Amino acid sequence: MINSKSHDANEITGAQIRAARALLRWSAKELSKAAGIGVATVSRAEVEDGITSLTSANMRAIRLALEAAGIEFITGNGGGVGVRFKDSR
Repeated sequence: MINSKSHDANEITGAQIRAARALLRWSAKELSKAAGIGVATVSRAEVEDGITSLTSANMRAIRLALEAAGIEFITGNGGGVGVRFKDSR
């Protein structure tokens, strides 16, 4: 059965958020501060492995905060979604 939520290239998963935080060695509190959202919102996003049920504004805030800190989100291009540090070139 196909997931009822289609994966948009701009959406990120809870697993990606957890992984990005781990790469940065950030706590949930640090991410919430950088994104300007509550810690409970970060926790709610991370509890889901797939696409989260957060509002688009909250998801965008998380994504922008992590990207500003040097994270690049990898889309599911056959190898699955993921995260990595941006190329510093």
